[in-house]
Amino acid sequence: MEEKNEIYPKLFTWLFVGLLITFVSGYVLAMNPELTVTVLGIGFIPIAIIELVIAFVMGIRIRKMHPFTMKICYLIFSITTGITFSAIFLTYELTSMLSIFIITAAIFALLAFYGYKTKKDLSKFGVILLFSLLGTIIGSLLNYFIFKNALTDIVISGLGILIFSGYIAYDMNRVKIMLAELGEEKTAIYGAFQLYLDFINLFIRLLELFGKEKRD
Repeated sequence: MEEKNEIYPKLFTWLFVGLLITFVSGYVLAMNPELTVTVLGIGFIPIAIIELVIAFVMGIRIRKMHPFTMKICYLIFSITTGITFSAIFLTYELTSMLSIFIITAAIFALLAFYGYKTKKDLSKFGVILLFSLLGTIIGSLLNYFIFKNALTDIVISGLGILIFSGYIAYDMNRVKIMLAELGEEKTAIYGAFQLYLDFINLFIRLLELFGKEKRD
């Protein structure tokens, strides 16, 4: 039991590093609007493709990938996410973002603790969460390109909060399983990556619903 507990300080250290890189790089970039416009001029699609490729490769190659390569992929992902976050820093008031961050951290802590302490196997919820996530992604794309309904955006953001809240407990619960399959070093990195995604997405959904936008 003691050996299993040693994984968590490493996992949360990597989680903290990833979040720190994302928020700091996003803030620093946003402090230079001209640079932000130049960087974002490449478009969100190439950045999204880079992130999807990294997530996909880490998912399917996790057993064969060297831990050092996993770390590099995770750091690159954190930086690219920080680039997109510069647009968020330009859109929302900093005090509002800080408030939402604190709320996100509190929700994350509670659900991560539940996922860690519960004796239940939450793996059966994986399929439900995945299909729910795919449904919200499809719904969001349809609403963005076709329906353009503000109420639908609110509903999708609300569903996103529920889905990623579920993923926090689910991914935290899976750390024990990954530890047996992947070993300590890989589990610390990949577990941090999964929880990083949960935190970032929960933060964005909460910001969409409750964030206060800047006024011109």
